[in-house]
Amino acid sequence: MKRVATNAEATRAVAMEFVSGLEVGKVVALVGDLGAGKTEFVKGLAAGLGSTAVVTSPTFTLIHEYRGGRLPLYHMDFYRLSSEDELDEIGFDEYLSRPGICAVEWANRFPERIPGAAIWVTLSIAENNERLICW
Repeated sequence: MKRVATNAEATRAVAMEFVSGLEVGKVVALVGDLGAGKTEFVKGLAAGLGSTAVVTSPTFTLIHEYRGGRLPLYHMDFYRLSSEDELDEIGFDEYLSRPGICAVEWANRFPERIPGAAIWVTLSIAENNERLICW
C-alpha cells in the first residue's frame, strides 16, 4: 500500500486507518529519516487504538507504553541503541510476546530482531514537504 500525507494530521489519519486491521501481537517496523513522521505515525496508531495518551518519541527512554485503548501499544525506538545486547537489556523479546501492538522506530538498525510477520512501514519526505507512507 502507498499513501501520501500532506501534513502531520494526515500522517496520523493514515495510521489510524492502518491500525484498524491489526490484531494482537502485530509488530509495526517503522523506517524513515529524521523528521519523516515516524512518531506522528505512532500517534495515529495510538489514537486508532482508542488511547487518549500523549504520545512522544521514546528516543531517550527507549520504550513507552500506551494503554486505555482496545490493545496496549508498545512504542520503541532503536535510534540510540548500538548493539543487540541492548535489546536484551530493555526486554525487547518480552514485549513481542505481550498482548498488544509493538511499534518500533528505526527498526532497520536491527532488522534481524524484527519478527518475519512484522509489517514494515517506510516514511519518506516527498515534494512540497509531503510524506510518502508505504507498507
